[in-house]
Amino acid sequence: MTNLNGQTLDIVAENVKKLRELFPEIVTEDKIDFDRLQDVLGNYIERNEESYRFTWYGKSDAFRKSQIPSTGTLRPCPDENESKNWDTTKNLYIEGDNLEVLKLLQKSYGGRVKMIYIDPPYNKDKDFVYPDKWSDPIKEYKRITGQLDDEGNATTSDDESEGGRHTRWLNMMYPRLRLARNLLKEDGVIFISIDDNEIANLTRLCNDVFGEENYINTVSVNMKNIAGASGGGEDKRLKKNIEYLLVYSKNYVDLNQFNNAYEYTEIGELVQKYKEENVSWKYTTILVDDGNKEYIGSTVDGDGNEIKIYRRANAVTKPVSQVSREEGIDESEVYNKYAKRIFQTAMPQSSIRPRVMQKVNEIGFECDIHSIEYVPKTGKNKGVLYEQFYKGDSFRLFAWLSDVSEEKNGKLYKKDLQGTFWDYVGETKNLTKEGGIPYPNGKKPVAFLKRMLGMQTDKKSIIVDFFSGSASTAHAIMQLNSEDSGNRKYIMVQLPENMDELYKQADSTTKKDIQEQIDLLDSIQKSHIISELGKERIRRAGESIKAELKEKYDTYMQNQESLIPSDEPAPMNPEDLDIGFKVFKLDTSNLKRWSVDVGDDFYNLNKDEQNAILAEKLGFEVNNFVEGRSELDMVYEIMLKYGLDLSHPIEKYNFDGKNVYNICMGGLIICLDSGLNEKLADDIVGLVNEIEPKTVRVVVKDLSFINDSGKTNFKETLKTGINLYFAKEADKANKENQFEFITI
Repeated sequence: MTNLNGQTLDIVAENVKKLRELFPEIVTEDKIDFDRLQDVLGNYIERNEESYRFTWYGKSDAFRKSQIPSTGTLRPCPDENESKNWDTTKNLYIEGDNLEVLKLLQKSYGGRVKMIYIDPPYNKDKDFVYPDKWSDPIKEYKRITGQLDDEGNATTSDDESEGGRHTRWLNMMYPRLRLARNLLKEDGVIFISIDDNEIANLTRLCNDVFGEENYINTVSVNMKNIAGASGGGEDKRLKKNIEYLLVYSKNYVDLNQFNNAYEYTEIGELVQKYKEENVSWKYTTILVDDGNKEYIGSTVDGDGNEIKIYRRANAVTKPVSQVSREEGIDESEVYNKYAKRIFQTAMPQSSIRPRVMQKVNEIGFECDIHSIEYVPKTGKNKGVLYEQFYKGDSFRLFAWLSDVSEEKNGKLYKKDLQGTFWDYVGETKNLTKEGGIPYPNGKKPVAFLKRMLGMQTDKKSIIVDFFSGSASTAHAIMQLNSEDSGNRKYIMVQLPENMDELYKQADSTTKKDIQEQIDLLDSIQKSHIISELGKERIRRAGESIKAELKEKYDTYMQNQESLIPSDEPAPMNPEDLDIGFKVFKLDTSNLKRWSVDVGDDFYNLNKDEQNAILAEKLGFEVNNFVEGRSELDMVYEIMLKYGLDLSHPIEKYNFDGKNVYNICMGGLIICLDSGLNEKLADDIVGLVNEIEPKTVRVVVKDLSFINDSGKTNFKETLKTGINLYFAKEADKANKENQFEFITI
């Protein structure tokens, strides 16, 4: 039997457990023998005190903050005024201090997240409020968000020097990044937006947390137009227009190449630009007719594999401009129409080309165009039969436009491998109103976020943003899902900062922006907190995206009914697009933390006598649930403790007035009522036989029984019935370990 407490995963204990598995000789009574560990590691121990390391004042304390288990929980808010599509959505929106929230997510989402994007405070002026407290982080979180006043809390005087400013920022970021790393899959990636205030420190910090070997890139992002002669209030410095995007992997060895890591430019626009800039555009010829294919002989590659050679008699090529005139269409239309037949010629270094030239010269067949068929040993066509064309006596290789372009929505786009300079000035012009809410400072373009999502995620990925702000990341995920029929899921985390307090501290320009946000919240009758803006952004963006998708879907279906041909894939059914989100709010555990002097003889008494003393000492009937908390609050806390996905559906049953919750198809069964008996145990066994789970955990209150014998009978009835269920499946092993009885 297991007892559940009010703490989350103990990261230190988990680390000790991992060390014990690797080196059992170094652990004694759950303590590490560091001298023995040094002996085991031998020469791998770094003994030079002057070795390079990145450190700052408070780093050790910040490290320990990441390892202290949280005593909080996430309380569900299924009301439609908070959440959207609670019963069906797989998305999460969490209000709370992200340090505590990240701790709470460790067991449920550790090693499951494909991508993390964060846009943390840039440490300019006073743009962050994360003064992490050791003694009671949940209480401090409530103070910050206006849920508690300052009475009884110690005040601190922060050092406003430059060094102190960087130190506080590092102490804020360090524990959060350590916890974030745990969430990533082995092939997961974190993207972090930052500016030049902390780019140097953040790079060193990420090298510390993720390992320098897992560094991928630093991308320069152009976010601001610097046209004009004004100084912009930036003193003697050059005007800023660049931000940075740091990219790190969890494990570079397991990292796959980024998907679609290309820049896309519409061919018509590109050709026109080249003409205006007097730049030569090479893809100007069309293979209108590839002629009669006549085999003329063979040669071999370096390994002796056959290369078949053909001449293309009567093949016809024409310039794009000529076809445009002959067909009376614009050149951009020619490119779209003949995309797969447009080429340029090149003279690449190749061992194949001279062999083919030599063989053709030996045979003596004169022709302007030849082709070959062979199986390449390298490159994108490795291992498959491939056809290659050559032109003229010098055998210039055909380089097809289709190899460097892609058709999207009926238009042809040139693809160029992405570099580390991304230009989003054009996307920032209307950024203030993007998503339907005012959020002038800090909002990132949806196109910018979609670019990262398209590079790193697949259609079923989990994405986390724990500085979610206006929820641009959620917006981008919904948009991308609508475009590629994806089912990506997100977890947004945002501190519910009090905007009235922010308004009081703001300068005149910022006050105007905050007032606009407050006016919006008033118009929809929401509290003046930043997280309400994020939730409203998701609601509005989701409905807008779904409406656009419905229009495309309806048009496609009408064309299908009218037998109008289309090369476009079928759009996603708008009803399959998840635009909902479950809201959870950080709070103290639903389980009371008892601390009371009960006397030395307390543990020699029977349970009824113990309960009587506790009731007298504590002044209430014995109940270890916090007053005012619901059964659903407790159900989700149990799910967190046992590492279950918070988006799992929960089925509720009622047996003789007792509520029974079924999560994960019987993987977790919870009953929090009192007066439990063997009849209910039989009902739960019946439920198990009906839903056929692979393992079963049953959770009940420790005080749900009249006496100890009642609890024993209940447990034994469950155990007998559930083990009989498992015995029916002959392939099951270790049946005793498939059932767990848990009390809280």
